[in-house]
Amino acid sequence: MNKKFPILEYDSTRIAFIEPSKVIAPLDMPEFCVICFFKDAIDKVVTEHNAKVLVTDYWEDGPHPIYEIQYCDKRLAFFHPGVGAPLAAGLLEKVIAYGCRKFMVCGGCGVLDKHMTVGSFLVVSSAVRDEGVSYHYLSPSREVFAQDLAVEALTNTLSNMSIPHHIGKTWTTDAPFRETPGRIAMRKNEGCLAVEMESASMLAVAQFRGVTLGQILYGGDDLSCVEWDERSWQLRAAIREKLFWLCADAVLTV
Repeated sequence: MNKKFPILEYDSTRIAFIEPSKVIAPLDMPEFCVICFFKDAIDKVVTEHNAKVLVTDYWEDGPHPIYEIQYCDKRLAFFHPGVGAPLAAGLLEKVIAYGCRKFMVCGGCGVLDKHMTVGSFLVVSSAVRDEGVSYHYLSPSREVFAQDLAVEALTNTLSNMSIPHHIGKTWTTDAPFRETPGRIAMRKNEGCLAVEMESASMLAVAQFRGVTLGQILYGGDDLSCVEWDERSWQLRAAIREKLFWLCADAVLTV
């Protein structure tokens, strides 16, 4: 163990003091699950497809329901993972313990490449681990990589629909208000196309638990220029809903 920096004190012990499989009873859950960061899209799917609530997790910020619909003759679960790596990873842990095994995640990101327009799609191939959660699941490394199977499921789905997309690296950070010009330049130089807050952690949880997880992001605010450009990215309701269904299509092919 590294005694200088606590975040690097990785412990490979498989069974934790509060082990999800020991304290969470499995439920009759679908194998397939979409994790969607867009509450507006989730609310629309719930209303229009008469989704049922499988279980509701209660955290200090309120309830986090896990829903189910029938899609393409399959049972499909979906839920909102909250915002930030600790909550997203914690909810993913619980849903895995409940019984879901194949996940596709859709969210938004800041862009570090000026060629990524608002609404452009990025399939995550790896994430720079500039957050904390992933270091409790995997030994220290600079990046965590997405599973080839999950990346292929997303890219094949997009290609079959003739939807242009990028495949590449994202930068996961816990501190969006500490994205300094120097750090942004460093991440751009090492090939990051985007920045967000959860990808590295969710990929690490999936790898540790042996489940399949892929992620697609859409280009939002622009951090590639001299001044930040918000670009009204959160108002793209049609894109956000489209991403939900793209993930639904992709996860069913895994």
